[in-house]
Amino acid sequence: MAGFKQAVGRSLTWAAKNVDGAIALVLAVVVGVLGVLPDSVIPDKGNWKSQLISGTTLVILALVATALLRDRVRQKPVEDAINATSGLLAELPGRLRRLDELESLVAGTRRALEDMSIVRVLGSQHEITQAHADARRGTDRWIFKGGTGTYIRAVTLPECVAAARREKRHLTMRLEIIDPSDEDVCEAYAHYRRSLSDRPDGTGELWTTERARKESFATVLATFWYRQRYGLLDVGVGLSATMTTFRWDLSSHAVIITVEDPNRALTALAGTFYYESCDTELRASFEQARKAPIDRYKAVPLSDEPTIEEVRRLFDRIDLPLPKSFTDREVVEITRKALRAKDPYAS
Repeated sequence: MAGFKQAVGRSLTWAAKNVDGAIALVLAVVVGVLGVLPDSVIPDKGNWKSQLISGTTLVILALVATALLRDRVRQKPVEDAINATSGLLAELPGRLRRLDELESLVAGTRRALEDMSIVRVLGSQHEITQAHADARRGTDRWIFKGGTGTYIRAVTLPECVAAARREKRHLTMRLEIIDPSDEDVCEAYAHYRRSLSDRPDGTGELWTTERARKESFATVLATFWYRQRYGLLDVGVGLSATMTTFRWDLSSHAVIITVEDPNRALTALAGTFYYESCDTELRASFEQARKAPIDRYKAVPLSDEPTIEEVRRLFDRIDLPLPKSFTDREVVEITRKALRAKDPYAS
């Protein structure tokens, strides 16, 4: 019973939605029945049956035509939607390509902003000192390019070697300084430093050509002295014929770029585009510099407090002889600068 009611309900629903078709169907059934019944059953007086059939047929045709027109009207939005969808599908590959380009642009912009946000300006001597301390902590390499390497001798080299010795690990250092045998570049560097300030620097000394030469000789001496005392130190010294107004210090954690202003510097963390670019620049520059033959570090053993004779003999053996004008007192001064250099930024 329930099934019968459901069937009737579905039939009535269909008839309501398709009333013209339903009427045409009922009329067609009625006309069909009238047409097949013999005159003996329903007499055709006055030819009324034929007229009824003809009229009903016209009504059925009209209803059929109405249904067709209605279906055509209903189908038009569907056809329009299909056409619109086809157009959208045709444009889809182009839109997807533009979306990929937009995503690439957004990703590139994000990387650029991240790199910019990681390059920091240090605005005080305390910040710069702390940045160097953070860069030294646990590093297994250090690359330097600058003038004579005073801060390297005073702080970076001894502290990095001491940390590596405590942790019993390898340490690689590459130092590029001005060539002490090249008087022109030493004079250019001293003149540049004097042009910035005619007062003594943090070490208490004025900059002259002779001082620039002594500072560079002292850096070379310091690298040989430390190399003889720590077997896991891989150190190289490049002697440049050109000076730079920047100082680069690059560890495995960060790069720090300083200038003669003790309160201004830049720093960037490892892994950033800026850091990697500096690393590439420093490596390329070091390759072009004249190398001090560190491999001869065993040629002249240096005492804990090197003597004048040891120092002179060392520089002779590495083809970087001290000027003949340098007295024994100046050799002692070079030794002091090499092993007990003053921190130029110490307060």
